[in-house]
Amino acid sequence: MMRVRPSDSVSAVAEMQGLDGAFSFAEKLLQKIWLRGDFDRAAAVTTDGRGVRIVHPGKWNLLGGPDFLSARLRLGDDATRELLGDVEVHLRANDWNAHGHASDPAYANVVLHVVLFPPEKNQATLGAGGREIPVLALLPLLHHALEEFAADEAVENLADRPLSRVTEELGRLPAPELAVLLARHAETRWRQKVHFARLRVQRLGWETTCHHTALEILGYRFNRAPLLRIAGEHPLARWATGAVDADAVFVAEAKGWSLQGVRPANHPRTRLRQYAAWAKARPDWPARLLALAASLPIIDAATTSKGTRELRRVHQFSKLRARLATEICGDAVGGTRLDNLVCDGLLPLLAAQTSRDHRGLWHRWFAGDLPPSITGGLRVLGCFDGRAHPACHGTAQGFLGWLIENEAR
Repeated sequence: MMRVRPSDSVSAVAEMQGLDGAFSFAEKLLQKIWLRGDFDRAAAVTTDGRGVRIVHPGKWNLLGGPDFLSARLRLGDDATRELLGDVEVHLRANDWNAHGHASDPAYANVVLHVVLFPPEKNQATLGAGGREIPVLALLPLLHHALEEFAADEAVENLADRPLSRVTEELGRLPAPELAVLLARHAETRWRQKVHFARLRVQRLGWETTCHHTALEILGYRFNRAPLLRIAGEHPLARWATGAVDADAVFVAEAKGWSLQGVRPANHPRTRLRQYAAWAKARPDWPARLLALAASLPIIDAATTSKGTRELRRVHQFSKLRARLATEICGDAVGGTRLDNLVCDGLLPLLAAQTSRDHRGLWHRWFAGDLPPSITGGLRVLGCFDGRAHPACHGTAQGFLGWLIENEAR
């Protein structure tokens, strides 16, 4: 089920049914997806069958008029002819007429109409004088499910937000009640991650999904889209044989990187070199990961009698972390990025593929690269104390889940 709320001057919003209830997908998020190129650009084809090559998506226009100005595109078989013009983005093709764009001079230079949902057969976008504007539907090209895009966007919106008022609100709850609340939201986040992982495996297969997921997480959080594009263009087998030159790939994607505010360790050139070393050292790492699954400890997610530090000691988390770094990643990835890889990628993928219950391990795993406001807020609440209860991934995800739910109200 999908319902589109009427558009205002800012954005339309589609409301859809997801795994855990209704969720919203804003037109502004679709604009971000177009800007980042977070879809299979190589397969982009207009509704009338012409291939679309995006030389430049255009300048994002947050004022009146078309959403992207001065885009550079190539349509159809003539790859030498560059089309310069504007791009308008809508959730549905009929929004063009509903907003009166055909008779608005500001939209006279639109050369491509980008929509989320494929239009009905024979439905056309007509500009001034009846000029037909090509339509590109992104839904069949998206790298993720709509719900996953919406969930990731909600996390991004919270990443740098002060949370003092939130911690005051949650701080009024008794400690046992707070623990139950965060555990419930952590369970929801886990289920979502496994669900999204299962969808990817069904669509791409095990090895390709592992390959895509690894590069995407290495790009967290500013360069996920370009690294995911690179994963699609260069399969794991090419990395494994050394056929992919990390520096050359970095240069080829020059216009796609977001480098402002990126720490040296997170620089995409560094991440590409890491993955090149990883794939060369462990060319069969997806198969190794599957083989490793049976030896991972199964921890009851509801266990509260032991603190996180004690559980990590009993189940030898530090040794397991070192084993994953060596046996799966060839010691090319470590630190908090390895923890993100384990919790956002490896454990959900294994749960989706094998149906083994890795919730407890995921919940008590090391926190990874989380926004400082999240870990700081949980320390204020007494959930993390650096002693019996050091920062762990599941509690932080539960906190994020509660924030996202309350943000949507």
